[in-house]
Amino acid sequence: MGKKVFIKFVSEPENDMLKSVVGLACAAQAVSDGHDVNVFFAAAGTRLLSPDYIEELNKELGAPVPMVSKFMETIIGGATLHCSFASVKAVLGHSEGDGALVVADDRIEWSGPPGVIALATASEVQLTY
Repeated sequence: MGKKVFIKFVSEPENDMLKSVVGLACAAQAVSDGHDVNVFFAAAGTRLLSPDYIEELNKELGAPVPMVSKFMETIIGGATLHCSFASVKAVLGHSEGDGALVVADDRIEWSGPPGVIALATASEVQLTY
């Protein structure tokens, strides 16, 4: 039986790229293992929703298969995504409806601290990157 897993990305991926990639790999693995996964992108962690940044990570890793894109495809396809739109605006400079993220705006549950607390208190497993 799957667990309720809450994974939160808040760190600046440019400061520790590998930490962010490990977090994406863990989130994708939790989805693949059949867990009920909620992923929240906030603060500088919203950079991971930028298609350009995902491509930059793929190039940096230099794997023959675009590993980070594969992780994101798995996460988008099997997890519930949450995000702080204020963080997207502050970090990426995008407004709602711009269509500038790796996932459509209507596939994200937009929230802030109330959403983080609700997800954290309802989860059985929490990981923060």
